[in-house]
Amino acid sequence: MNRLKDKVAVVTGAGSGIGRGIAIACATEGAKLAINYRLSADSANSVVREIQDLGQEAISIQADLSLETDIQQLY
Repeated sequence: MNRLKDKVAVVTGAGSGIGRGIAIACATEGAKLAINYRLSADSANSVVREIQDLGQEAISIQADLSLETDIQQLY
């Protein structure tokens, strides 16, 4: 546990499925999370709350990764 302490992970598609699982696993290991979503703010914010309930920091960020300007804003 805490193998990712003091690290920040950006997880795309983390509102559901595999991305959600990866985000939760990273949070469990101590990472701070940036949850990227394209359309579903509700799903992304739900994952953020779940991560915060684990005692970790998390934010959601809207970005369409097919657009260079959105990618730049994400990072």
